[in-house]
Formats: sequence, C-alpha cells, structure tokens
Amino acid sequence: MKHKILCALMGVAICSSAMAQNEVVKMNQVGFEPDAEKTASIECADKSVVSKVTILDAKGKKVWKGNAGEGRVSAISGKVRSVVDFSALNKEGEYTLVVQQGKEKSEAKFSIKNHPLKELSAASIQGFYFQRAAMPIEEQYVGKWARPAGHMDTNVMIHPSAATAERPAGSIISSSWGWYDAGDYNKYIVNSGFTVGVMLGAYEQNKEYYKNLVVNIPEKNNNVPDLLDEIYYNLKWMQTMQDTDGGLYHKLTTPSFEAFVAPSECHQQRYVVKKTTAASLDFAASMAMASRIYKEYESAFPGFSAKALEQAEKAYAWAKANPNEEYDQNKMNKEFDPDVTTGAYDDKNFADEFFWAATELYLVTGKDIYRSDALANMPKGKYVPATWGNVTELGVIEWARQKNSSIGDAKIASDMKEMFLTYISSYKNVENSCFNSPYGNEARDFFWGCNSEGCAWRGIQMMYAYDFTGDASYRKNAQRCMNYLLGQNATGYCYVTGFGTKPSIHPHQRLAASNPNGAYPGFLVGGPNPGQQDKTETLKYNSNIADESYMDDSGSYASNEIAINWNSTLVALSGWLDK
Repeated sequence: MKHKILCALMGVAICSSAMAQNEVVKMNQVGFEPDAEKTASIECADKSVVSKVTILDAKGKKVWKGNAGEGRVSAISGKVRSVVDFSALNKEGEYTLVVQQGKEKSEAKFSIKNHPLKELSAASIQGFYFQRAAMPIEEQYVGKWARPAGHMDTNVMIHPSAATAERPAGSIISSSWGWYDAGDYNKYIVNSGFTVGVMLGAYEQNKEYYKNLVVNIPEKNNNVPDLLDEIYYNLKWMQTMQDTDGGLYHKLTTPSFEAFVAPSECHQQRYVVKKTTAASLDFAASMAMASRIYKEYESAFPGFSAKALEQAEKAYAWAKANPNEEYDQNKMNKEFDPDVTTGAYDDKNFADEFFWAATELYLVTGKDIYRSDALANMPKGKYVPATWGNVTELGVIEWARQKNSSIGDAKIASDMKEMFLTYISSYKNVENSCFNSPYGNEARDFFWGCNSEGCAWRGIQMMYAYDFTGDASYRKNAQRCMNYLLGQNATGYCYVTGFGTKPSIHPHQRLAASNPNGAYPGFLVGGPNPGQQDKTETLKYNSNIADESYMDDSGSYASNEIAINWNSTLVALSGWLDK
C-alpha cells in the first residue's frame, strides 16, 4: 500500500508485477483514449482456433462481446495470433477482457480514460532529471529514489588525445551539468546532440502542449516549459565541451566503465578525449536549434540564445577545417594513455552531420554558405531513418517543416517532404500484422535499441506525416506503435519501467542496480535483439526468435539498457499522442 501511495503522489502509473498480464492476451497496459482504436492480440495454437471475447466492467457486467479475427501467422516465428477490435467500447472505466478458447479461459485488465499517456509523458521527461550528473536528486521530486550528487566534473583532465598548446595533456577543465548517457555514467556529445535534436523538434511541433505540461523537476515554477528546462541542463554541459578553437571533445569519460555502484561512490579520474568532426557538427546543429527556440525565453536564460548560436557557428567552422576527424578508439589507445574502453559513438561518414548542421544554421541565420552546404550534402538514394549514427532525417524533417518559413526554400521543403512521405507511407498497412502494428512484422525490425530506433521512431515519423498531411491514418499508426511498446508485442512486456502490469523492472542501468528501490519509472528499454551480444554462460536468452530475444535482466546491455537517445523518442511520441 505504501508503494502505491508513493507512486500516486509522484503522478506515476505503476502496477505490481504480481498482477502480470496474462500471457495469452497481449495489449496496451497503460490505457486507451475513449475514442481511440482499441485492439488486443491473442495467442492461438493454430489458425483453426476461434477466440471468443467478452469484456466486463468493474462490477462484472458484460459490456461487449465478439470474436477475434482470423489468425495471422508471424513471418518471424510462425506463431499464430488473432486480433480483436473492441473500439466500439468508448466509456471511461476499468475493464477485464476475457478470452475463451475451447475450454481455456484467459483474462487481461485494461482501462479507458482521457489522457492515458499524460503520466507517461511527464515521467519520460522526469527520467532525464533522474539521469542528471553533478547534483543531488531530491526526495521531493523522485520520492524513495533520491540519491546524493555524483560526478561534479569540476576536475576533468585533458586526455593526451585532446591536448593542444593552450590545453596540454593533464590540464584541468570544469565540465559540469549534463545527463548520464545510458546505463553508464559518462557523457557523450554525439548522443547528446541527437537526443536534444529529437526533443527540440517535438517541442516545436507541440509548443502549447509542453507549455502546459507540469513535470516535477526543480525548475517547474519558472514560467518556462519544463521540457525546455530539462534540456537546458544538458545544453549547459555541452557548451563546456567546446575547446577554445571551436572543436568539440567527443566525450567526457572514465577510462573504463564504473562498477554497478551509485554515482557518489565513483572515484575514477574523468577525461575529455579527442575532438571530432561528428561531435562538432552534432553540437552545431543542436545548438542552432536551441538558439532559435530559447530566444523566446530570453528573460529566463539571458544571453543564452546568442551564445548558443555563436558557439554553433564556431563548431561548424572547426568541422569545415577538420572534415575527417573520426573517433577511432582502438587507434587512439595505441597512441595515448590511459586507454579508454567506454562507449565509442564512432562514425566514419560525416555527410549526414554536415547536412543537419548546415540546415539548422541556415534556418537560423539565412546565410548562403549554410544553404550551399546543406544542398551539397542533401540525401540521395536509399532513405535512412534517423539514429545517432545517421542524422540525415533530422535535416529532412527540418526542411519539410519549413513551408511557411520566410527563410526556408519552398522547393527544397517540398522535395524533402515528398521524400519523407514516400518512405513512411509504405508502412501504413497493418492488416497482416499479428500485433496490429506498422512495426515489428519483419525480423529486420529487431536490433540493438529497436524499441526506440525502430518502434518509437516509426511512431514519431507517423506523427510528422499526420501533421504534414492531416491524414488521420498516420496518427492511428503512431498510436499502434505506442500500443506495441506498452504490451501488444511478442513478449507481452510493457517496455517502459514502472508502467503497466508487466513492466521491465531490471534495466541495465547503474542507477537502478545501485538503488535498493530498483528502476525509476519512465525509461524505455532497448528491446528484443537477436544479436545477443551480451550472451554468456550465465546470461542466456529464453528465445532466439527475433521479436522474443529479450531479457529483463540488469546484465543484458544488448536488450535491456536505457539511454537518453532512446528516451528522447519516448518523450516525443508519448507527448505528441497525448496532445
């Protein structure tokens, strides 16, 4: 009871794992809007199975009955699932879905309510507060998950790979603030730039929503949207990572990953390492976006908008002068000590970063040099969805959004929008999907981080398409992606910590593993990964089937880690749908 009361006070929807969703019924475990499409997927022994479905209200009264559709065969596993559509049920309340298959009966509870995603939307943002370095995480904001400050980063050493005459190896800089990147305690510019870009893009599409969304963070009463407050905490850190010549240090890191201990118990020396083209361009792009967006809040952040643009242009100029500075950790370790073995975020092709950065700088400044560079690096050939390692689509979307801009080129905007819509429209059909979803129907949909880079991002693409066209089928497909993440999938897990009847509860995250109260609510875990790069004699997956290759185990970094870039997509999709 105490656990439930605390969760209610925090505004977080958490259910006991003892109430685990029935394994026969796979459905959204967080809730449906009254007027939304409502479906569930039902496991069947074969296509001959008829699933009779009834729905009972909280008093046990039958309020709906029908049969599930014909069995759909998974192209991934060969398993059969039928889909039941009970969208006609639109009264708010708590319900039980009962499935009768011959003599076998299965049940699953669900709810219908207005704004079922609001708590998740706020929690996904508050997860970033929980990831903050260099400050105590206080009980008034996170309840029993409070912890002391760690990694103040006021004594960060210049690694020999980053040394200059002005800042020789071993000299000290301060690089405080920022978010821990993932399950580890390091901070990476490449991934931060992408993360910020995704969330600032979502903010610009949904300004009024975020202006009214209250998130329980220290800055919640400063008349700035709480999403922007949270992003600003990381932007301040990113600004400290620029060298005096304009280049960006690739990351701030310990030589090796810390043990699974609390931040306050970590004592390794931290370093900034080699400046790279990718880091400098991702910084330039995200800072240019920030300059444009935070200008509206000059009184709250005096001078920040101008400084962000100045730094963005300086970083871009450095990248132009150093267009091929890749991060090769193995090569670096052969040349310099100490060796660094933490996340690489390495990249060898920078056309996508030049395109995104030049696009953002052009849209802010109107300078022809940025327009020319954007055109020179404009995508050609196969369409590639956005990830930290290929940010082309972030530039495509920025152009596509510029129809009414006084700066944006209408022809380029039209071409980019057509390219985007041609790609995403091919995923609209779900009639053969076992989970009624535009994602998760092919084995190639599953890889490291697929819940975000595959499923959530496809939902975000659908929402952009909805905004661009007004076609409501795109919004419906975005909600279907969310349904998949929240339980209508092959494993039956709700892939967000602390939410649903069968949530992920053991993420690969040092903050969770070192806290006696476990995982903080609101983090999206990586998801099924048939690569199983973390498999050992003691860590064995229950299945090799692509969409079932998942372990809710803190040791499974390949399927169950959390990361800021992944949570940025949860922020964007949940907020957009809640709006």
